[in-house]
Amino acid sequence: MTDTHDTRSQNETLATALRLIRLHRRMKPADVAAAMGMPKRSYEHFEAGKGKLNPARVHRFAEVTDSDPYAILDSMALGSAAFALRCADNKAMLALRVALQEFDLDFGDAIMELDTRSLINAFTKVLKDLGLQAVRQDGAAKDWLEAGMERLVKPSSDDEG
Repeated sequence: MTDTHDTRSQNETLATALRLIRLHRRMKPADVAAAMGMPKRSYEHFEAGKGKLNPARVHRFAEVTDSDPYAILDSMALGSAAFALRCADNKAMLALRVALQEFDLDFGDAIMELDTRSLINAFTKVLKDLGLQAVRQDGAAKDWLEAGMERLVKPSSDDEG
């Protein structure tokens, strides 16, 4: 019973993630379907999260919509369709996968010597630092705009009319 609910929930998350990204890109279902080389009806079935998960199709969707295929796939495990949208432009999960691939190539079997606590601490620190950097950038951008707006010449009330 739980497996059916989890699958339905993951399918719903996938469907929402695909729709959010398509809308963010201001694309119509027919446009995405054509770019993916599939009939519109098949695309609509895919975007609705119906049928068996097809990772190759998710990757093709990501290519067509210039989004992050790994964020779309991982959004199902996280239960957060918004995560796929949040990573669509910056390709955060794609970057993580490439970094992990390099980590594996560089350190190979030595990775087995890392303990879980060290991994949790390292990942938590890096992700918290990235989050704080994003918040600071938002604040810095806001401060910059506010300072710039103060220097702009504002229209006088005489200009009305």
